[in-house]
Amino acid sequence: MSEQLPGGLLGTAEKRAGRLGGGAYAFVLSLAVLAGCGLVGLLVEQPFLFPSLGPVAMLFFESPRLPSAAPRNTLAGHGVAILAGALCLLLFGLTDDPPVIQQGLTAARIGAAALSVALTALVLKLLAAPHPPAGATTLIVSLGLLTSASELVTMALSIVLLTVLGVALNRLFGVRQPLWT
Repeated sequence: MSEQLPGGLLGTAEKRAGRLGGGAYAFVLSLAVLAGCGLVGLLVEQPFLFPSLGPVAMLFFESPRLPSAAPRNTLAGHGVAILAGALCLLLFGLTDDPPVIQQGLTAARIGAAALSVALTALVLKLLAAPHPPAGATTLIVSLGLLTSASELVTMALSIVLLTVLGVALNRLFGVRQPLWT
């Protein structure tokens, strides 16, 4: 599927300066939304920044017309990913284990990680909600990096915050990002 022109400031920037213009748009807005999430994290003393937010910001501002950049797919994708990661921790008896970076790789951790990504891919395909960054989110959970109830809620809230900020900025600057695929 070829991506349609996004319109608005992003379309104008790409017309005037090509990849540099589009890159500048993505640079400024990715910086803004990730810094915003980070500031909220500082205020509430919770990890409002985690690795899979980077690809989400990049999708929103580099390729806002792709189905994987739709807010519905973003929210569904990470919601499924968090649940799949938590379920796999439970299934493999890892809920009380230290994270993989402390404990090392074990057969149970490999199983949990592989199954969590597979489950996330399956459910998102069934929902027709493609969102590849969700694969990173489910690994963050199944590898034990963020696992407590408060951390999982924080992950979900930060995804909602980034999505709201990203969509609002794209809309503010006239970029036609579909809300639903």
